[in-house]
Amino acid sequence: MFGFGKKVTLPQNEQDRSWYMLEKMINESQVEQRRARRWGVFFKGLTFVYLIGAMLLFSPIAQQGGGTDLFSAAKEHTAVVRVHGVIAEDGEASANAIVTGMRAAFESKKTKAVLLAINSPGGSPVQSNYVYDEIKRLRTKYPAIPLYAVIGDIGASGAYYIASAADKIYASESSLVGSIGVTAAGFGFVETMNKLGVERRNYTSCAHKSFLDPFSPVKPDETAFWQQVLDQTHAQFIKRVRDGRGNRLKETPDMFTGLIWNGVQALALGLIDGYGSPWQIARDVVKAEDIVDYTAKRNPFDALAGKLGASAGAAIAEKMGLSASYQLQ
Repeated sequence: MFGFGKKVTLPQNEQDRSWYMLEKMINESQVEQRRARRWGVFFKGLTFVYLIGAMLLFSPIAQQGGGTDLFSAAKEHTAVVRVHGVIAEDGEASANAIVTGMRAAFESKKTKAVLLAINSPGGSPVQSNYVYDEIKRLRTKYPAIPLYAVIGDIGASGAYYIASAADKIYASESSLVGSIGVTAAGFGFVETMNKLGVERRNYTSCAHKSFLDPFSPVKPDETAFWQQVLDQTHAQFIKRVRDGRGNRLKETPDMFTGLIWNGVQALALGLIDGYGSPWQIARDVVKAEDIVDYTAKRNPFDALAGKLGASAGAAIAEKMGLSASYQLQ
């Protein structure tokens, strides 16, 4: 009995039976081959669709997608590059991401102006300086395209460092602006170790190799040296703000002390030039209401790998005060 619910009578002759079985095997083999070809075509098609989708997703065109549809990039528009979150090399607001977006925006033949939409508390002085220098270079290369910084909830420290390079800075009356200063914070665990009876064994080849070690006593000469580093970085920050803002600044004794002001206060001090959102600036200042977002998008696979990999350890170290990095805050 063979088949699916169908009664099949085998030939009585042995030779005929052998030929029957051989024919049946050949037929079944052909059926399997046809089935395999169909599945092969299906999976090849699926792979093709996946690759096309990935190309579209990660292409420069797909990475534009802010205020309007992509067809707006084909006509005169206002370009936006977003600076959101902490400014750090491995973050969404890295110098590489910001600069990549700015270059694409300036290179577009239809860009009428570029807006830096800022909502950031600051971060790395090195990353901020990279962006500042690139803004100056792009403004020299494309003198007909202005660049405006538009601060949202907060544009402080390294974020204001970047903003000060723009032609003009706008914010809301309630925005937080300023914090022109440098900080380096951590913890000391020496007394805790003494109470726990833990002995620190740290071997170095020179006097200051364990500089800023949170498990060793503070050394006055190292504290003085570190303060010089912070003071010099602060002086660089101040110079950048003065160079960018010029005579618009109305300097006061506490302007560069790390204080932060709301938009109304910032306007009175000359830290900003007026009030407005990105949409208002595009409409009323640039006169190009169509907005195209040129913000560089991070590859989601790289982001996931970073979150699951070394960045986790770095975050833990920073929270424990084990990091020696300093921030514009």
